[in-house]
Amino acid sequence: MRAVIQRVTEAKVLEKNRQIAEIKNGLVVLVAIAKDDTAKDVVFLANKLKDIRIFDDEKGKLNLSIEEVKGEILLISNFTLLGKVFRGKRPDFTEAESFEKAKELYDYLLTTLKSIGLPIKSANFGKDMQVHLINDGPVTIILDTKGDL
Repeated sequence: MRAVIQRVTEAKVLEKNRQIAEIKNGLVVLVAIAKDDTAKDVVFLANKLKDIRIFDDEKGKLNLSIEEVKGEILLISNFTLLGKVFRGKRPDFTEAESFEKAKELYDYLLTTLKSIGLPIKSANFGKDMQVHLINDGPVTIILDTKGDL
């Protein structure tokens, strides 16, 4: 799994000009599921999102987790994160999992995040959408559960 984690002061997702989800202070997480991803990757990512310290403490240091700041997560599927662009002019998405299997793992990620107590909202899997956000910092982290980044 590959994720782009963005610390935000607010974010919302629209589909066909209709708002689907919105958060205030928290994280926007764009996530892509690769062909070799398993439930183990889901658990790793969920725990990382719970524990990663990318919010400022009273001294302005990145020292607080999402739980400590009482933030929310907005989870958005984004298979294009797996696109390879080293050759040619069009991205190669062959590493991305099939729609059905990816949706299954995405849904498991949502369930896992909820089960560990994180306030989570989600866009509809695999839909065309518009994402509006205010990146705070800016703080943006790229995480690959296989350690490739």
